[in-house]
Order: sequence, then structure tokens, then C-alpha cells
Amino acid sequence: METHRRVAGKPQEPAGLSEARPPDGARPGPRAAGSRCKPLWVKLRIANLDRELEVLPGRSLLEAAFAAGLNVPHSCRGGNCGSCAALLLEGEYFYPNGIPLGLTEQQRAHGQVLLCQVRARSDITVEISLPVSADDIAIKRLPARIEHCEPLAHDVLRVTLRLPIAESFSFQAGQYLDVLLPGGRRRSFSIASAPGSAPLLELQIRRAVGGEFTEALFAAVSAGVMRGTMPAAASGAMSSEAADVSLERALRSALLTIEGPLGQFRYHESAAPMLLVGGGTGLAPLDSIMRHVIERNLKRPMRLFWGCRAARDLYADARLRGYVRQGALQEYVPVLSEAAESFGGEHGLVHQAVLRRIADLDRYDVYAAGPPAMIAAVRREFAARGAQQIHFDSFDYAPDALERQRSAAASTS
Repeated sequence: METHRRVAGKPQEPAGLSEARPPDGARPGPRAAGSRCKPLWVKLRIANLDRELEVLPGRSLLEAAFAAGLNVPHSCRGGNCGSCAALLLEGEYFYPNGIPLGLTEQQRAHGQVLLCQVRARSDITVEISLPVSADDIAIKRLPARIEHCEPLAHDVLRVTLRLPIAESFSFQAGQYLDVLLPGGRRRSFSIASAPGSAPLLELQIRRAVGGEFTEALFAAVSAGVMRGTMPAAASGAMSSEAADVSLERALRSALLTIEGPLGQFRYHESAAPMLLVGGGTGLAPLDSIMRHVIERNLKRPMRLFWGCRAARDLYADARLRGYVRQGALQEYVPVLSEAAESFGGEHGLVHQAVLRRIADLDRYDVYAAGPPAMIAAVRREFAARGAQQIHFDSFDYAPDALERQRSAAASTS
């Protein structure tokens, strides 16, 4: 673990593993009375928003921004995509899990950090990119009732949420929301419905083996019951057993707490044709974008490449073929990585299918959503082939979700 320092806009070399002293003029947070412990919190200042936030120990700067209701640029939240890069102006920081993969050497040299992974050792000042105005990045926390669940495939559910009629919930096509779980954990799901659909929102939720939320959701649907309450916003530690019971009760009551809208992946106005590339349930935000274009009659040519593992995973195949027949989609190409020999469509990885079929990528506005490996390949290889506008949403698991999956895999091996 490295400690880094930046003062007056100039990056410094790593200071080693020892605790760093705050820079001159920094104001450390309150300390435990009568002790020499680390500060209970430090201050994060976002210079170009003129906002000052408190950061609790162990919390990333991105989490601190979320807690303050700010929807700052981000995507995967796993340190892989680089979307949350911000310019460090002053302060000391470290990465508890090492330098994240999504931070390039060039970004480091220019004093950038990834908000989703970086932790502050002192009061810290950053400057973030603002793809939308500061007035448009407020986040709401609302109760939501599960109105309907419909199996789309063996491991995918269409979940329709109903929000309070008295509460407005505006979002942009392509954004997502978080379902808040007990003990401060959260799970992210893209909104598949078009803007203006509230109070009803559609989610496309894949079952994750060992997943705390999705396993409980699928079990509740299988049991045919949704009746209890989830203290989603409760703070403090909670045992895994207590959390599981609380989550089960919430799903039986069909009541959740959500937070959103989140994310900077969204539809952009342009005259260019659109190339949509999705992996698995990465179709969901693309669905929102397609529905937005279709419902508003925007007349933009759209080509969709959708990658899945096998034919049974193409849960929206009939609907998407219908879009082509109606003229709403110029082209729809399903791509299977584990296709049977009888499959007549594209085989292999979805980004490779795009490269085989489209030579002039520079003509398109690219929208890509799916797993980190797919997004990394799209960004690298499409750019090398001339793509200029690449908008992406990298799906990644929350750290506690990954740990549960590893435990589940270990118990079955």
C-alpha cells in the first residue's frame, strides 16, 4: 500500500508505508478524545462544485460523494474502467488494494486519482469532470415496491418497481439505480425503461451465484411470495445472518429502498448513427436508450450487437427482431460465445463480431454496456479502428458480492 502526497497541484513521489503528515494548512478531522488515533473523518473538497464533504475512515471518495447526494462521474466502481478519474489538487491519499488497473501511467503522471478506489489520509481537494451541470446531479433516496416479476430467461428476471406517486424521479436514458441493502451495502441495476416512465421502472436482473440480493429475489419469486420490511438505510455493522433475514423479509413484503439516478452513461444528442454493443444484461441500459429514441421518434439509425453465452440467454431476442421488422432498428446481431453448431448467427465475442462486420467505426456514436473485459476490449480495439465517440458502462460486482461468490464457489468445490 502506497501513500501519495500532492500539494499546490504538484504530484509527489510515494512516501512509503508510514503514516504521512498532513500538508501545511490542512485541517485534520476530529480525533477520538484522549488518544492519538487517526482522524474519525477528513474533509473532501470538490473545487469546481465548491462543495466540502466529510469522509469517514475506510470510505472511498466516491462513496463520500454518494452519501452527500452527488452523482459524480463513475461507472464500474471496481477501479477497472477509469470513468471516475479526478484531478487531485491537494492532499494525501492511498489505494488500499494497490494502484487500480483503470488508472493509466499518464493519468498518474498528471495527478489524477480514481475516486472509487482512493482513500484520503488528510483533508483532500479534487476537481471532477462535469458532463452535466451541477444542478443535474442530485440523487434521490426513495421507497420502491416490487410491482411485478417476470422470468425472461432461466437466470434473468424483469422486475418492475413502483415509486411513490407523490415523488418525481427523473433520469436520463442509460442511467442506473442502487438497491440499498442492510448494513450499508448496495446493488446496482440499470434502468431498462425510457425516461418519463416513472412511477414504474423496469430492471433486468441476472441471478448471480452466491449473490445476496439476487439469490434472495429468485428464491422469493420461486416461492411465489413477496410479504416484512428492509431497514436498507440503517447504518452500522450487521451480521450476515441478520442481513439475510432482513433481506428475505424485505422481498416478502416487496418493499425496497432505492437510490438514483446514478451514472454518466446516457444518451447523447447527435446526428451520427448509433452502434449499440451489449453483453448479457448490459442490454438493459441500451434498452432504455433504444426506447428513448423510438418513443421520441428521433430518427437515428441504430445497429445493435448483443453478446450472450448460449441461445437460451437471448431473453429479448423476439422483441429485438420485432424492432427490426418495424424499422426501429437498422440491424440486430445476436452473438454467442458458446453457440451450438446449429446457431446461424455470429459466434465468438461480441466486440469481435462488430469488428468483422463494421469497417467504418469512425462514423458511429458507440454505446457499450457489459462486463469489464468487454468494455476494455471495446475501448481499446474500437479506438484503434477509428472510433471517436465511445460511451460505456462497465458492469462490475460490489466487493462484498465478489466475496460471497467466492465463498459460494468454494463451498461447492
